[in-house]
Formats: sequence, structure tokens, C-alpha cells
Amino acid sequence: MILEMKVPSPGESIKEVEIATWLVKNGDYVEKDQAIAEVDSDKATLELPAEASGIITLKAAEGDAVAVGAVVCLIDTTAAKPTSGESQKTESPKVETPKAEVLKAATVVTTTYASQTPSPAARKILDEKNIDPAKVVGTGRDGRITKEDAVKGVPSMGTPTGGNRGSERTKLSMLRRKVAERLVAAKNETAMLTTFNEVDMTAIYALREQYKEEFKTKHGLGLGFMSFFTKAVTRALQLYPDVNSMIDGQEKISYNFCDISVAVSGPKGLMVPVVRFAETLTFRGVEAEIKRLAIRARDGQITVDEMTGGTFTISNGGVFGSMLSTPIINPPQSGILGMHNVVERAVVKNGQIVIAPVMFVALSYDHRIIDGRESVGFLVAVKEALENPVEILMDGNVTKALEL
Repeated sequence: MILEMKVPSPGESIKEVEIATWLVKNGDYVEKDQAIAEVDSDKATLELPAEASGIITLKAAEGDAVAVGAVVCLIDTTAAKPTSGESQKTESPKVETPKAEVLKAATVVTTTYASQTPSPAARKILDEKNIDPAKVVGTGRDGRITKEDAVKGVPSMGTPTGGNRGSERTKLSMLRRKVAERLVAAKNETAMLTTFNEVDMTAIYALREQYKEEFKTKHGLGLGFMSFFTKAVTRALQLYPDVNSMIDGQEKISYNFCDISVAVSGPKGLMVPVVRFAETLTFRGVEAEIKRLAIRARDGQITVDEMTGGTFTISNGGVFGSMLSTPIINPPQSGILGMHNVVERAVVKNGQIVIAPVMFVALSYDHRIIDGRESVGFLVAVKEALENPVEILMDGNVTKALEL
């Protein structure tokens, strides 16, 4: 029986996908549920599993755009599985060059070789300057390199020589093209503005130092910055609901829940899965959900649904060493918080100059819907919560908040 494998729908609004990589070759024997290809949609890169065991015949090439529901491969389910000593049949396309073309190519090579022959005087100059004759254009008879050509071909002082100056052109994946379109649209279609502040991370550092081992032992999770920032952001969104709103045509949509998109790095680039109802989660709940989503993104198992519908985004460029940036809004959302690296800086406390771990934070927002008062107030609320986590985020009870 020949099984036709068709492209499944990754999401309701997705009409086509692109074959990013075939993980098998034409004629390979595949097992049911084995990943046979990676396909790009405009929202995610997903693995395509084999629907049955058998010999596979590919019907689309890498880079092809294929409509949802179209046949991408055939699987001969009656084919026997090769034994361990039996090699699998792999078909490779054969490219034959006509004899006339071969002769033509040989002629070109011969002519090129002759055109690079330098005169004795030119050879001496080129040898002294360690210059490849192939890099000098000859103006003599039959393309011969003359002494004058060699002199002109000698680089002037300060001109770089040697090294690899090659280049490579590759097609952007469908996901990367869509990300590029969305970023340009965000810049062109929103009145984006960024406000900044700084956070003294002393209190969070002290809490993590004191409780991280107990937290890990109890829950099997690290006590990271993201749980503190997520809790601080959900609190600030409830205080300043305009930041948790979106524009739809001539209407404003405000949400009474906080679905926080969290930027994570995956094998295909940046992905932004969503932590649903983040305002209801504990510190343990936030850390567990972010870990789950990060693992799924890393393993290429993240789904379109898991990256759709966020109301606000948190991006942590600090893990890559970024000191300060202006993050771009993730449409149709109206705000994004940018975290950065923590650096020990000289700050003034109680009239004294002391050293403290400080992080710069940035809020980019759509000024069409969020005014300066709301944006600045939101970021100040985040700062206050992070600098006073026990009082503001834990209701004065650390062990209860961390479920220890």
C-alpha cells in the first residue's frame, strides 16, 4: 500500500508551509512517528513525523512552499525493513554534462591559464611581493602579464591582501521572513517609544543566595530572575491596564488577564512562547512553565498555539551580555519589557556611595494607546517590586511565596 503523506495544518490561519530540511533521503526506510522533515510556517518551525513505516519517496524539495493538505511524500508500507547488514537504497540525482559543454569548459580553463602567464620581469615583481598571478589582469598579447601590469597589481601601502573574501547566499526561512515582516510592521505601524529605568538587584540577589538551594531541592527548579520579573510585570499590568491593551482598528481591547510572552532562544532562532494566566502563578509555577516552554522550543516541539495570544512580552537580552537596548513591540501587543545584564555599579544609598548590582530595564510601548504617565508609572512599579520583593511580591512571607 502506498500512503500519501499530506501537510497537516499547524494552525488555523496558516495556509502553507516551507520544507526547511529533509531529515531522511529518498528511498530510506522510515519508522512510524520518526521525524522525517522540519517545516517552517510563518510562526514556528515544526517537525513532520512519518505516519507509517516503509520506504519513503520525497515529493517536494528543501525550500519548496507547500500548501497545507498537499502531498509531500509517499510511504510504501508493504516494503520490508532492511536488515542490519543490508544497505538502504538512496537515490541521488544524476547530473550529466554534455560533451560539448565539457570541451567548452576545458577551453575556458586553458585560456584562463594562458592569460595568467607573466613575463620574466613581471614574474620577478610578483614573486617579490608574494602576489598570485591569477589576481592580476594581463594586458599583453594573449592576456600575458607585463611588467607594467605587475607593478600596477602590487597593492599600495595599507591595502588589505590575502584572507578569505568569499560570500554565501542562502534563502531566509519562512519563519525568519515573517519575523522580519512583523518587525518592520511594528516600526512602521506603531508610534513606538521607549522609556528606561534602573533596578537595584541587591534584594533579589540576597533572596536567591539564601533560598536557591532549598528551592531547587524542593521543586527541582532553579530560582531565576524570570519569576521575579514576571510577578513584577503582572502586578504592574494590573495597576496600569492600558499597557495590557491592544488597538484593533478604531477600538481598544483591554484584558483582565496577563498572558506573558517570554522570548527564548531556540535552534531556529528567537521564539516567543506564552505563559498563560501568569498573574495566577506562584514563583514555582512561573519557573516550571518557562522551563517547560524553553525545553519544547529547544527540542523543536513548540506549537503555534503555544506562541499565540500573549498580551505583553518580556525579553531578556542580558543573557547574551546586552547592557541596554530598545526592544521592538511584538504586534498586536502594545508593550515589551527589555531586561539586560547585571553589572556592579556605584550608587548612592542613604547619602553614601556603595557598590550594588544594577540592571537597566527598558519599556517600549505604543504611544497611540499608552500615554507617558502610564508607561513611566508601569516601569516605576516594576522597579519598586523588584527592589522590594519580600514586601511587594511575597506579602512579607518568603517561605510561603516560594512554597518551601
